[in-house]
Amino acid sequence: MIVADRKPIEEIIEYIKDANKVLIVGCNECVTVCEAGGKKEVGVLASALRMYFMNQGKDIKIDEVTLERQCDHEYLEEIRNIIDQYQAVVSLACGVGVQFMSEKYFQTPVFPGVNTCFMGVTEERGVWSERCQGCGQCILATTGGICPVSRCAKRLFNGPCGGSSKGMCEIGGEVPCAWQIIIDRLTALGRLDDYEKLAPIKDWSKERAGGPRKVVREDVRQ
Repeated sequence: MIVADRKPIEEIIEYIKDANKVLIVGCNECVTVCEAGGKKEVGVLASALRMYFMNQGKDIKIDEVTLERQCDHEYLEEIRNIIDQYQAVVSLACGVGVQFMSEKYFQTPVFPGVNTCFMGVTEERGVWSERCQGCGQCILATTGGICPVSRCAKRLFNGPCGGSSKGMCEIGGEVPCAWQIIIDRLTALGRLDDYEKLAPIKDWSKERAGGPRKVVREDVRQ
C-alpha cells in the first residue's frame, strides 16, 4: 500500500488561511490503513482547524467528506456538485489523489494534507516500512522475494557491501542488512546458487525515461 504521514497542522493552516469555505476530503484506501487520511483523520483535522480559526476570530466554514478512492474518476465525481462552493480543498489522499483531483477540478485549489512516503507494509499497529519503489524492473524472483532497491541503503544489486556487520547495515544499528536477509531467505529456500549469479547493472534510465510512466492493459480496456 501507499504509506503517508500527516502534515503539520501549521502547514495546512498556511494553505487555507485566506479561504472562508474549505472542504477536507479523505480517502478510504491506503491512507485509511496507515491512519493518515481516512474518515477519522478528516474529522480530527477539521475539528482542529475549526478550533484554531475560532480562536483567531476568523469566520470559516470547514466541511468534511471521505471518498472511497481519489485516484478513480467515478469516486471523484461524487463531489462534482459541491466542489464549486469551496475556495480551497485539503486532500488527505496520497500525492496521486491530490494530483488527480487537481486535474479533474482545475479551477479549485487542492492542497495536500499528508506527505506521501513510500509503498510499504504494516509491521504492527502504527509502524509501516518500505518494501517497493516501483522501479518497473522487478527482480524479486532472483532475490528470494526481498527487494534490494527499496531495502538496501545503497540499492546494491550484488551485495552485501563492506558496511554490513553481524547482519546489520552500517547506516544504523537497528537497520537489517537487506542482503543478509536475501542470503538467509535463499538459504532457507535451498536456492543459494541464485546468490552466486551476478545481476547486471540496473538501467535506471528506464525508470524515468520519457517522463511520467504509464501502464496500459489492453485486455481490460473497454
